[in-house]
Amino acid sequence: MTEPIVMYKDVHKSFGDVSVLRGIDLDIKPGEKVAVIGPSGSGKTTIIRMLMTLEEPTSGSIIVDGKNLWQMEKGGQLVPANEKHLREVRGDIGMVFQHFNLFPHMTILENCMTAPVQVKKEDKATAKKHSIEMLEKVGLGDKLDNYPSQLSGGQKQRVAMARALVMRPKIMLFDEVTSALDPELVGEVLEVIRDIAKEGEMAMVLVTHEMDFALDVADRVLFLDNGVIAEQGPPSQVLEHSENERLQSFLHRFRK
Repeated sequence: MTEPIVMYKDVHKSFGDVSVLRGIDLDIKPGEKVAVIGPSGSGKTTIIRMLMTLEEPTSGSIIVDGKNLWQMEKGGQLVPANEKHLREVRGDIGMVFQHFNLFPHMTILENCMTAPVQVKKEDKATAKKHSIEMLEKVGLGDKLDNYPSQLSGGQKQRVAMARALVMRPKIMLFDEVTSALDPELVGEVLEVIRDIAKEGEMAMVLVTHEMDFALDVADRVLFLDNGVIAEQGPPSQVLEHSENERLQSFLHRFRK
């Protein structure tokens, strides 16, 4: 039996008095594609932000590839992780955000090369080669010298994907990556994610409101409601045959 690449164990997260996640237990297998759906405020984005070390759990633990993410061993005891430990464990995780977060003063090739050179200490020639390969993969091989301001929203989001892919992560997180795009640009971005998913190597966690896309791409769908996993299972079961009333009510708004 293959060990999960990610394990959440009784993870809770509160912001002040507001409880956002309440006892999340979740295993993600290597290469598994997991779509996370649910109403606003249900904790979807918080789940992946904790994995990217952008939010710290209030309690519980997250294990990544056999290593405790938020805690480390010191003198035979578990203590809060320091920045070096977080950086090392997070090294196998990539994330694509709603808003592209590209450096406006750099070309798209330079945007992709920066992290491999600065974080992975790759030489510039290797980083350039890998960056060009990834930009070609997302259909932007002809835009290497363009700046973000010269691209459409969909193209910027594809650059953000190439920039994450060039780090060769074992786990890729997508946070509502189409929500900031004009409707006519959504399809091109989803098509690129579909192509990446088909390669099958990376585990992917996709927070999305694109239900047809989740049905098509995911191995498993999680429905988050009020900070708990209220339902999970194969996409067709969760999205088409669930008897959970809260889930049915949530899905109703997406049906024409």
